[in-house]
Amino acid sequence: MSRRRTLRAAAVLLAAAAVLVGCGDDPAPEVPTRSPSLPVSSPTTPSTAESSVTEESAPPTLPPPYVEATEWVQTQVGPSLQIHPTQAGRTVSGDGVEDTAWEEVLALSPDADTPGMRAQFDCHWSFARLVEPDKPSWNLEPGRPVVSDADMIAARCNPGFAEEN
Repeated sequence: MSRRRTLRAAAVLLAAAAVLVGCGDDPAPEVPTRSPSLPVSSPTTPSTAESSVTEESAPPTLPPPYVEATEWVQTQVGPSLQIHPTQAGRTVSGDGVEDTAWEEVLALSPDADTPGMRAQFDCHWSFARLVEPDKPSWNLEPGRPVVSDADMIAARCNPGFAEEN
């Protein structure tokens, strides 16, 4: 499994755990189900354009840019690259959009092209957008160690030392 898929799967699990922890003894919400009265094509019958059932289409992918700006700042933990996502960057989903966003980061700050910085970005892309969607910037530090996915997640995307102030 790729690093990004692992991070995405972990993000989903952590989000689900957060929801469950916050649920307490509340009854489970009703989940809408498909009405049994809708006609469904038989697996042996080819689908036709006249079919009365249409598949739900995926939501459209928001177009770039996903990154508004990047800025190198000096913090208590050393240099930090602050990535300021656009509204689309905070909410977009789909295949390849994370890579596109990282390419935008590199276009603005080519010196960010290190494995540790990319791993921090992937973690922020997967988690910060869920846990703190309005966080003003995603902050990546080149001084952080390269760690496993599990250690990255356990450190809340800040391996090696506490999040900068």
